[in-house]
Amino acid sequence: MEESIKAEDSFIRFCKDSLKLGEIDVRTYSPLVLAYIGDAVYELVIRTKVINHGSMQVNKMHKKSSGLVKAETQARLIKALEEELTEEETAAFKRGRNAKSVSTAKHATVIDYRMATGFEALIGYLYLTEQYERMITLISHGLLKIGELE
Repeated sequence: MEESIKAEDSFIRFCKDSLKLGEIDVRTYSPLVLAYIGDAVYELVIRTKVINHGSMQVNKMHKKSSGLVKAETQARLIKALEEELTEEETAAFKRGRNAKSVSTAKHATVIDYRMATGFEALIGYLYLTEQYERMITLISHGLLKIGELE
């Protein structure tokens, strides 16, 4: 029998149960693993924001999304948010920013790339610790501060 999502169940809880995901200790993950999942979560949030403006050509949606997920924009976002972060959030950001990555920036400065990696690690940390409201609040407030939230 196929299980459906009930109104009182969260999507995340449904996914965890269906995929038989166990509890995790986010502190055991490397900052690059946090950035890996944070990158995907941030992109999903941005794509959701972009499609919310109504139907348009996919190419236009892609250009708008790409502009908001590139390292330069993420670096601007985290710089605008740094003073608002808790100690715990700052630590997650700094772990990501200071991580030694094998890959390098293709279309960004090294500084922007590292800041973006820190931002993605923060988003990954908030996602994995199920602080969804805080994650969305920071993203939307950051977008507002850099003039990207219509």
